[in-house]
Parts: sequence; structure tokens; C-alpha cells
Amino acid sequence: MARTAVLGRLTWQVATVAATRMESATARTLVLDVDGWDGHVPGQHVDLRLTAPDGYTAHRSYSISSAPEHGRLEVTVQTVDDGEVSPYLVEVAEPGDQLEVRGPLGGWFVRRPDDPRPALLIGGGSGVAPLMSMVRAATHPTRLVYSTRSPSDALFTAELAALSARDGRIAVTYVYTRSVPPGWPEPPRRLDGDMLARVAWPRDVDSVAYVCGPTGFVETVADLLVDLGHDPANIRTERFGPTGG
Repeated sequence: MARTAVLGRLTWQVATVAATRMESATARTLVLDVDGWDGHVPGQHVDLRLTAPDGYTAHRSYSISSAPEHGRLEVTVQTVDDGEVSPYLVEVAEPGDQLEVRGPLGGWFVRRPDDPRPALLIGGGSGVAPLMSMVRAATHPTRLVYSTRSPSDALFTAELAALSARDGRIAVTYVYTRSVPPGWPEPPRRLDGDMLARVAWPRDVDSVAYVCGPTGFVETVADLLVDLGHDPANIRTERFGPTGG
């Protein structure tokens, strides 16, 4: 059974675009219908493959941003300049279009529903996408720290505001690195140890941290958490960098 499940995840399946929505000027969520999709664990990703009329193919990996659901998943894609795949997904794809999907993939950077520990989620830029899957599926206390360049670059803002207002288990903290909203109480800044100390779970609480974003951001945040006394074994990281888009 285990081998069959693994082979299933590695098999390309047809996915139909059911809907799209812009999350920012350069990021878009695609809602995909996939026959036989059995859901995923928050934090996993998929490979998406496009095939041109001449037979040329290109594929890229994208985190799943939706909560687990049978038959449907969502990926949130940020445009990469001069990319092969992301410009099509963000600017061209429309409902009814088909592409191929493989997955779900990944077993380390995941938040399993039976894990009772409070979670600290820290995302940089589009690294918030897999963390959004965790927030949407949260059944235990969850704190999200979201570092973004400006309010216009932030993804999922309306939904995060609604979730945090409705669900006392979810708290969201923004860090703006280049420009801040009107009336924001502090100037642009980078996430540092002082801020992490204010929002992280206390060291004596058995918690788990997930950090996702550009490599430099992830390494810095992971080091800060260790400096604050958090067990490295409870810090899970996922990095991304230039991939051709």
C-alpha cells in the first residue's frame, strides 16, 4: 500500500483550472480540480507541468496554500521575471485550462492535524503560501509572523484579518521591511530577535516553529529562534531561491 501511494504521488495527473484570484499585483491563486486527488498535509507542495503546442514541457514546484480537500487544491504563484511557468500561471491561465500536477510532495515541512503543540509560523514574502495552508487548517493555537516589503505586496490580507478576528486560536503579526500602512506604529524594519521574543511562544511551552522564505531570511530567523532558547529539533525550515520561474 505504501509503495502504491508513493507511486501515485509521482504520477502526473490532469488538473483543470476551476477559478483564479489575484492576491497582489504579481501573485495569483489558482484553484485546481484534480480527479482522484485525496488531499494533502498542510505544508506540502506539488509540481506543475505545462506543455507547449510543439511538445516542449516545463515544470516547477509550488507550495499548496489551501486547506486539505478531496478533489481540489490551490496554489499561489508569484511571478518570476523572465520565468517560463509563473508568468503563464499568473497572467494567462483561466478557468477551463488544463495542466498537469504531481504530488502531494514533502514530509518534513508539514503540520499534521494530530499535532497538539502550539505553532509559530514565520513567512518571508511568498513563503507565506504553505503557512497559509497551515493557518486555514489550524485546530490548535497558531501564531503567524508575516514579513513583507509593503502592504501592497502582502498576500491573503483580507482572509487573515477575518480568520484572526473569528478564531481566537489564530494571531497574525506583520513586519513591513520597506513601507508601512498609514498610521502604522513603527517605521519599516526587518524581523529581529526583539520582535521574535515578543511574539514567539515562551521557551517553556512545547511548541513547534515553521519558517519559510528566501534562504537568507530562513537562516537568519532559525538562528534567532535558537538564540532565544528554542530547540532546533522543533524548528522546521523550507527555503526557496531562483529556479527559473
